[in-house]
Amino acid sequence: MKISVVTPSYNQGRYLEETLMSVLGQGYPDLEYIVMDGGSTDHSVEIIERHEKELAYWASESDGGQANAINRGFEKATGDVLCWLNSDDLYLPGTLRYVAEHLEKGTPDFLFGNCVHLVDATGAVRGTDVQATHARSDLRLHDYLVQPATFLTREAWERVGPLDESLHYAFDWDWFIKMQAAGVRFTPHARPLAVYRIHPQHKTASGADVRRRELVIVFERHAGNRYARLFARACEHAHRIRTVQKWTRRLRVPALDVPVLKLLAPRTFLGYEPGAIRDVANMI
Repeated sequence: MKISVVTPSYNQGRYLEETLMSVLGQGYPDLEYIVMDGGSTDHSVEIIERHEKELAYWASESDGGQANAINRGFEKATGDVLCWLNSDDLYLPGTLRYVAEHLEKGTPDFLFGNCVHLVDATGAVRGTDVQATHARSDLRLHDYLVQPATFLTREAWERVGPLDESLHYAFDWDWFIKMQAAGVRFTPHARPLAVYRIHPQHKTASGADVRRRELVIVFERHAGNRYARLFARACEHAHRIRTVQKWTRRLRVPALDVPVLKLLAPRTFLGYEPGAIRDVANMI
């Protein structure tokens, strides 16, 4: 089964080679690797050129942002399985073989696994449990999928269509919801498949206000105005929410997070189900 991997990148020379090697080092025999660089001004092109013989295609030119780069890469891809890996993330060894063994060619399937979150500055790591979260969460309210550990068949891509290029921070969540609504089969796997690197230049961390505005748009599109308002109001209590989540997890009483939040901000959470409150709070 051919797997097409697209890496969008822009001025990520500090991390790019590790990302490339995590893909090329998979040793997967039917790999199509495409790198879409947005016209980097650092040493990214040097790095790409060192590996160009192992790439199916690469370009370094101005683009319309990350979603545009991924869409363009997928348009060039010919694989049975499609995925993208950002230029600061990594695949764990054996990931592509595992994915090929667990996705069914010719059906609209979406596979997602666990992911290691790595704090670049300290080396601290934490894991995920996507099977448990998938069972209890509403994807329209909580983006529990960790993008580097997601893979889909060509049929799923053809069914859902391209990423929304008007979004820069929430395009993957928006797309995942559309995919689920389109009837693509979602299958969670316990195996860790990727490393999600967290660092000061990390896009999600550096664009907090714009990201929140985009999340409101996605809430409105897929869950309705009521939940968009809940998220916007919850953002006003972001510090409290993070503190409550931190301590309930540390004390191993995560079920107490919603009762405590309702006590601290009763007007914000009045009338909402506990599961919805927890899901929306996890998006803060």
